Amino acid sequence: MSEAPLETIYAGEWLRMLRRGHWEYVERTHGEGMAVIVVAVTPDDCVLFVEQHRIPLGRRTIEMPAGLVGDENAGDTLADAARRELIEETGWEPEHVDVLLTGPTSAGMSSERIAFVRATGLRRVGKGGGVGDEAIIVHEVPRKDAPAWLMQKGREGFELDLKLWAGLWMLERNPDGTPAPGAG
Repeated sequence: MSEAPLETIYAGEWLRMLRRGHWEYVERTHGEGMAVIVVAVTPDDCVLFVEQHRIPLGRRTIEMPAGLVGDENAGDTLADAARRELIEETGWEPEHVDVLLTGPTSAGMSSERIAFVRATGLRRVGKGGGVGDEAIIVHEVPRKDAPAWLMQKGREGFELDLKLWAGLWMLERNPDGTPAPGAG
Protein backbone atom coordinates (compact mmCIF):
# COMPACT_ATOMS: atom_id res chain seq x y z
CA MET A 1 0.00 0.00 0.00
CA SER A 2 1.52 3.35 -1.03
CA GLU A 3 1.30 6.44 1.13
CA ALA A 4 -0.93 9.28 -0.09
CA PRO A 5 0.93 12.32 -1.45
CA LEU A 6 1.63 15.23 0.88
CA GLU A 7 -0.24 18.43 0.04
CA THR A 8 0.48 21.88 1.47
CA ILE A 9 -2.83 23.54 2.33
CA TYR A 10 -1.35 26.71 3.80
CA ALA A 11 2.15 28.05 4.44
CA GLY A 12 2.63 30.95 6.82
CA GLU A 13 5.68 32.54 8.36
CA TRP A 14 5.87 30.11 11.31
CA LEU A 15 3.50 27.23 10.50
CA ARG A 16 2.55 25.10 7.54
CA MET A 17 -0.72 23.15 7.31
CA LEU A 18 -0.44 19.85 5.47
CA ARG A 19 -2.76 17.10 4.26
CA ARG A 20 -1.89 13.48 3.59
CA GLY A 21 -4.95 11.65 2.40
CA HIS A 22 -7.77 12.85 4.67
CA TRP A 23 -5.43 13.72 7.59
CA GLU A 24 -4.63 17.39 8.18
CA TYR A 25 -1.87 18.58 10.52
CA VAL A 26 0.55 21.42 11.13
CA GLU A 27 4.31 21.65 11.31
CA ARG A 28 6.67 24.44 12.28
CA THR A 29 8.58 26.12 9.45
CA HIS A 30 11.46 27.35 11.66
CA GLY A 31 13.98 25.47 13.71
CA GLU A 32 14.06 21.80 14.39
CA GLY A 33 10.34 21.13 14.95
CA MET A 34 11.32 20.72 18.60
CA ALA A 35 10.57 22.69 21.72
CA VAL A 36 11.85 22.45 25.27
CA ILE A 37 9.99 22.70 28.56
CA VAL A 38 12.24 23.54 31.49
CA VAL A 39 11.61 22.05 34.91
CA ALA A 40 13.46 24.19 37.45
CA VAL A 41 13.57 24.91 41.18
CA THR A 42 15.31 27.91 42.75
CA PRO A 43 17.89 27.48 45.54
CA ASP A 44 15.15 28.24 48.08
CA ASP A 45 13.02 25.35 46.71
CA CYS A 46 10.53 27.34 44.65
CA VAL A 47 9.25 25.96 41.34
CA LEU A 48 9.47 28.38 38.43
CA PHE A 49 6.24 28.95 36.52
CA VAL A 50 5.49 31.54 33.84
CA GLU A 51 2.24 33.31 33.10
CA GLN A 52 1.45 34.79 29.73
CA HIS A 53 -1.40 35.53 27.37
CA ARG A 54 -1.74 32.91 24.64
CA ILE A 55 -3.50 34.18 21.53
CA PRO A 56 -4.81 30.75 20.34
CA LEU A 57 -6.60 30.29 23.69
CA GLY A 58 -7.56 33.93 24.16
CA ARG A 59 -6.56 33.63 27.81
CA ARG A 60 -3.68 33.78 30.24
CA THR A 61 -1.88 30.51 30.85
CA ILE A 62 0.36 29.05 33.52
CA GLU A 63 3.25 27.07 32.06
CA MET A 64 6.80 26.09 32.82
CA PRO A 65 9.45 28.05 30.91
CA ALA A 66 9.59 26.77 27.33
CA GLY A 67 10.65 27.65 23.83
CA LEU A 68 11.58 26.52 20.36
CA VAL A 69 14.85 24.84 19.46
CA GLY A 70 16.77 26.36 16.56
CA ASP A 71 14.21 29.02 15.69
CA GLU A 72 16.84 31.77 15.86
CA ASN A 73 20.12 29.92 16.33
CA ALA A 74 21.17 27.31 13.78
CA GLY A 75 22.87 24.42 15.52
CA ASP A 76 20.93 25.03 18.74
CA THR A 77 20.92 21.97 21.01
CA LEU A 78 18.11 21.08 23.39
CA ALA A 79 20.34 22.14 26.28
CA ASP A 80 21.21 25.47 24.58
CA ALA A 81 17.54 26.25 23.98
CA ALA A 82 16.57 25.30 27.55
CA ARG A 83 19.31 27.48 29.05
CA ARG A 84 18.40 30.46 26.81
CA GLU A 85 14.67 30.21 27.43
CA LEU A 86 15.05 29.85 31.21
CA ILE A 87 17.19 33.00 31.35
CA GLU A 88 14.95 35.00 28.97
CA GLU A 89 11.68 34.03 30.62
CA THR A 90 12.62 33.85 34.32
CA GLY A 91 15.98 35.56 34.83
CA TRP A 92 17.48 32.37 36.31
CA GLU A 93 20.57 30.75 34.79
CA PRO A 94 21.18 27.03 35.31
CA GLU A 95 24.55 25.51 36.09
CA HIS A 96 23.40 22.17 34.65
CA VAL A 97 20.69 21.11 32.21
CA ASP A 98 19.70 17.48 31.70
CA VAL A 99 17.48 16.37 28.83
CA LEU A 100 15.04 13.86 30.34
CA LEU A 101 12.53 12.86 27.62
CA THR A 102 11.40 13.83 24.15
CA GLY A 103 8.11 13.08 22.46
CA PRO A 104 5.17 14.52 20.51
CA THR A 105 3.03 17.29 21.96
CA SER A 106 -0.17 16.47 20.09
CA ALA A 107 0.53 13.57 17.74
CA GLY A 108 -2.80 13.78 15.92
CA MET A 109 -2.51 17.48 15.11
CA SER A 110 1.15 18.49 14.92
CA SER A 111 4.55 17.08 14.03
CA GLU A 112 6.11 19.11 16.87
CA ARG A 113 8.05 17.28 19.56
CA ILE A 114 8.99 18.55 23.00
CA ALA A 115 11.84 17.75 25.34
CA PHE A 116 11.53 17.87 29.12
CA VAL A 117 14.72 19.38 30.51
CA ARG A 118 15.63 19.59 34.20
CA ALA A 119 17.67 22.68 35.11
CA THR A 120 19.67 22.68 38.35
CA GLY A 121 22.16 24.90 40.15
CA LEU A 122 20.19 28.06 39.41
CA ARG A 123 21.47 31.56 40.02
CA ARG A 124 19.63 34.84 39.43
CA VAL A 125 21.06 36.80 36.47
CA GLY A 126 18.14 39.05 35.51
CA LYS A 127 14.47 39.77 36.00
CA GLY A 128 13.08 37.61 33.19
CA GLY A 129 9.84 38.55 31.49
CA GLY A 130 10.69 37.28 28.02
CA VAL A 131 11.77 39.16 24.94
CA GLY A 132 9.92 41.62 22.76
CA ASP A 133 6.26 41.85 23.67
CA GLU A 134 6.01 38.50 25.51
CA ALA A 135 5.15 40.24 28.83
CA ILE A 136 5.81 37.09 30.85
CA ILE A 137 5.09 37.14 34.57
CA VAL A 138 7.36 34.88 36.63
CA HIS A 139 5.93 32.96 39.58
CA GLU A 140 8.22 31.36 42.16
CA VAL A 141 6.04 28.96 44.13
CA PRO A 142 7.26 26.84 47.06
CA ARG A 143 7.55 23.27 45.79
CA LYS A 144 5.31 21.88 48.54
CA ASP A 145 2.54 24.35 47.57
CA ALA A 146 2.83 24.04 43.79
CA PRO A 147 -0.02 21.58 43.06
CA ALA A 148 -2.51 23.51 45.24
CA TRP A 149 -1.34 26.82 43.74
CA LEU A 150 -1.90 25.47 40.23
CA MET A 151 -5.41 24.27 41.08
CA GLN A 152 -6.21 27.71 42.52
CA LYS A 153 -4.98 29.37 39.33
CA GLY A 154 -7.29 27.06 37.36
CA ARG A 155 -10.24 28.13 39.52
CA GLU A 156 -9.27 31.76 38.82
CA GLY A 157 -9.73 31.13 35.08
CA PHE A 158 -6.16 30.53 33.93
CA GLU A 159 -5.49 27.82 31.38
CA LEU A 160 -3.10 25.26 32.87
CA ASP A 161 -0.67 23.46 30.60
CA LEU A 162 -1.20 19.79 31.43
CA LYS A 163 2.55 19.19 31.09
CA LEU A 164 2.90 21.03 34.41
CA TRP A 165 2.04 17.87 36.33
CA ALA A 166 4.61 15.82 34.44
CA GLY A 167 7.14 18.56 35.15
CA LEU A 168 6.38 18.47 38.87
CA TRP A 169 6.83 14.69 38.85
CA MET A 170 10.20 15.09 37.12
CA LEU A 171 11.44 17.42 39.85
CA GLU A 172 11.45 14.41 42.16
CA ARG A 173 12.09 11.52 39.77
CA ASN A 174 13.89 10.54 36.64
CA PRO A 175 11.69 9.30 33.79
CA ASP A 176 12.34 5.68 34.87
CA GLY A 177 10.97 6.40 38.35
CA THR A 178 14.29 6.48 40.20
CA PRO A 179 14.89 9.49 42.46
CA ALA A 180 16.22 12.58 40.72
CA PRO A 181 19.64 13.79 41.83
CA GLY A 182 19.18 15.91 44.94
CA ALA A 183 15.46 15.03 45.27
CA GLY A 184 14.59 15.24 48.88
